[in-house]
Amino acid sequence: MTADISYTTEEIAKLLKISKLTVYDLIKKGDLPAYRVGKQMRVDASDLEAYKTRAKGDMLASPKADTPEPAPSTTSSGTSSGLSSVPKNTLVITGQDISLDILAKHIEKKIPNRWPLRSYVGSLDSLIAMYRGETDIVSTHLLDGDTGEYNIPYVRKILIGSSYVVINLVSRSAGLYVQQGNPKKIQGWADLKQKGLRLINREKGSGARVLLDEQLRLHGISYRDIIGYEREESNHMGVAGKVALGEGDFGVGIEKAASMVGGVDFIPLIQERVDLVMLKKPENLAWIERVKEVLQSEVFHNELRPIQGYNLSQTGRVLFET
Repeated sequence: MTADISYTTEEIAKLLKISKLTVYDLIKKGDLPAYRVGKQMRVDASDLEAYKTRAKGDMLASPKADTPEPAPSTTSSGTSSGLSSVPKNTLVITGQDISLDILAKHIEKKIPNRWPLRSYVGSLDSLIAMYRGETDIVSTHLLDGDTGEYNIPYVRKILIGSSYVVINLVSRSAGLYVQQGNPKKIQGWADLKQKGLRLINREKGSGARVLLDEQLRLHGISYRDIIGYEREESNHMGVAGKVALGEGDFGVGIEKAASMVGGVDFIPLIQERVDLVMLKKPENLAWIERVKEVLQSEVFHNELRPIQGYNLSQTGRVLFET
């Protein structure tokens, strides 16, 4: 029966052929009633059908047509089964680093009336999603090759006209994954000029992809000369794993992933800065202060310190704001 069926946010995104961030945006606005089962968001099939019916009706109605406000979904089991209604009080956190999962856990404890939702989206796409109003906390690690600066040049261009704050999350060692023993003798970016090198690339919009493209540009190397430039993996572990298996000669990523994958060596080339961006809207100011407190807390730092490759010297520091 339809009443017994529910969907995850990933399944909703596939069914409606939209991004997961758009699903989160619908939930935040109350257009798509959702509830939590443990740490997972669920949407009942009946609520999905009701949303689709309303959406079709809105397309046919005049702009001034009065449409009823959707009611939050409820369940007969109440909260005893771990379910709680969260139509609007969510904080969407985008980015792929494990530090963001730890941050989400601390936010849930520090801000009990807000539910953190994690979306594993690359840096550039995350900033664009923030411009569209689809996310609340963006993690970004984008190098501007001309200035050597991380993140702020991109934030200033994409969030033009907005008031925002940029706070450091961590710094971490980034560089190249190569096969064990480094048979191609790759030592730096300039060595990527070698003919016949095979790349395992990251997806467009990711910080690692931007880092590679900027270094290729600065060193006068054409991406057309690199075999496998169009072959993409969606995370650091995937890139390191493919290089370890001999399917590529190199890839760009962070030290932590190399330490977790056997058969791959890591060449550190840059300290990249991972920052958080939050829009300073009046309704956001209270929870932004709570997030700052988490980032600056010793208990949060203590959870990050054991993770290989992290530098916490600037964690919690406000780097830029408008």
